[in-house]
Amino acid sequence: MDIRNIYHRSVPDWLLPFLEVPEMQRLKDIGMNCGCEYTGFPPFRQQHSYSRWDHSVGTALIVWHYTEEPQQTLSALFHDISTPTFAHAVDFLRGDHRTQEATESGTLEMIRGSSAIRNLLDPMGLRAEDVGDYHRFPIADNASPRLCADRLEYTCGNIIQYGFAAVDEVRSIVEDLTVGKNEDGKDELMFCSAGAAVSFARLALECSHVYVSDGDRCAMQSLADLLRDALQDHLLAPQDLYTTESRLISLLTSSDHYRKRWEQFCSLSTVLCTDQPDDTRDWKVVPSKKRYIDPYVQNAGRVTSLNSEVASLIHQFLDRSLDYWIRGL
Repeated sequence: MDIRNIYHRSVPDWLLPFLEVPEMQRLKDIGMNCGCEYTGFPPFRQQHSYSRWDHSVGTALIVWHYTEEPQQTLSALFHDISTPTFAHAVDFLRGDHRTQEATESGTLEMIRGSSAIRNLLDPMGLRAEDVGDYHRFPIADNASPRLCADRLEYTCGNIIQYGFAAVDEVRSIVEDLTVGKNEDGKDELMFCSAGAAVSFARLALECSHVYVSDGDRCAMQSLADLLRDALQDHLLAPQDLYTTESRLISLLTSSDHYRKRWEQFCSLSTVLCTDQPDDTRDWKVVPSKKRYIDPYVQNAGRVTSLNSEVASLIHQFLDRSLDYWIRGL
């Protein structure tokens, strides 16, 4: 899915070689929906391809559009470079359901280990350390629920993917953005008008509900369980998690047993829920990180302070309990 021109009219020439390095090209075969797109759960079943490469390039273009600063732009481009296959499903594998940060480590090490990236950085006078941590740059990343390039890109991408709004509507929302000082006097991506901010916050919250939906959590936990068993049975090695989805699926389906389990995973389309199952063998309580965005309106404040209805909807989302048992069919 190519929506890059929503963020900037074109990729600057100096950035193009960085998109072609092997470490970035690997991300073309890592999906944005953490393996859920292989299942039959709505809204994943009819998705177009939306890869970590798409997301990374879009994030970089957002940063370039507002800063025209190569260091910040490259930090944004590389922020997912160490993402494992199936992305946050590996966080579930590692028991990091609520923060989903276990997969973020390794970015700087991967850049340091890439001669292709270093050879491109050297003429620019940049080192791996200069572009290996996008958390340093508030336009690229900042504390949730504030808006940044990373959250903006995957939210816009998923709004379109899930069918919550058309490309032209998303484009008009993005065109209302600027960079200004927030309530703490720090730079932040923010909206010029309250109307666009409210529209974006509502659409982002629709995505938030998808991220913690029963289908999403069931799919990610089921995939994590599948990967854990394959690792324990030595069908997979830990380094295989840092290849591509095509490669990992090929390894899984090389075994009759795991081919059947992969097919069962792909056939998931329904979730059963209960407060207390009679037999917990096939049931699980699956927590999840609750992602949401409370954007800032220039010279006015956060959407939740300006629109009581949106504030109420966000509070309801945050108060929603996920403390029940689920099982996929």
